[in-house]
Amino acid sequence: MAGRAAEPFTRAMRRLKIVLASAATALLALTTLLAPSAAADEGWDEREAVSEGNFQGTAFDTCNTPSLAAMRAWRSSSSYRGVGVYYAGRGRHCLDQKNLNKSWVSQVDRMGWQVLPVFVGSQSPCVYAANKKGVRIGGQPAKQGRSEAGEAVQHAQALGMLDGSALYLDLEAYNVGNASCARTTLEFVRAWNKEVRARGYVPGFYSSAESGVRQIEQARLAGKGDLPAAIWFARWHTSPALYQEAALHKDAWQHRRIHQYAGDVTETHGGYRLTVDRNQVDAPVARIG
Repeated sequence: MAGRAAEPFTRAMRRLKIVLASAATALLALTTLLAPSAAADEGWDEREAVSEGNFQGTAFDTCNTPSLAAMRAWRSSSSYRGVGVYYAGRGRHCLDQKNLNKSWVSQVDRMGWQVLPVFVGSQSPCVYAANKKGVRIGGQPAKQGRSEAGEAVQHAQALGMLDGSALYLDLEAYNVGNASCARTTLEFVRAWNKEVRARGYVPGFYSSAESGVRQIEQARLAGKGDLPAAIWFARWHTSPALYQEAALHKDAWQHRRIHQYAGDVTETHGGYRLTVDRNQVDAPVARIG
């Protein structure tokens, strides 16, 4: 009789254990899904830098760094408050940046501009753009990623960008469906991120929503480490919405997103005409010293 009386209690305990185990599994899955960048190996310093260096507003980027006169005119005559600068990297289309130096960075900072530094280094082995095929990632992607991360940080420091600054790695659209190429690309990106972090800077990532950004989101959901702290996704001919992008979970990378929603648009402000890409920003920027 005593054994029979204990049976309902035993069955109840078993059911409770099953319920608790299921709840724990669901909670873990939800945490992974909603994390800004799952297993990103962030430290407190990076989180603090992202929070303190966050900018919300509109920004433009353009191939050649504009003159100080143009920046002054656009600051007073346009709604833009951020500027993307292609400051380094062998993959830049406009390599000769005659206006860009430490003084330029310091002066636009004093004007009130928020600077988004873009590093255009080696590109995916299966990059689509013909003009990027000459600068593709080689046979040692991790080593190459670390090396180019060091270059990115050194150039940022030379321009007066302090540690805690966000540096955005630019990878143009590539064939993410090519599994071997995608693995090589991700290995390069993760190595770049890890080295940038190790040197005290915040790694960001720019790419098309349907290639690089989609791959990074898949890596996040898979629990990969050394992912970007911020995402800059290109999807043109859409509204400037930040948290409606189909390639990203709506709760991922909160306050760590930039949406490039239009490109190659010509605008004139204060008498200065520029061809720009338009961006909506809720993300970390450079810290200028």
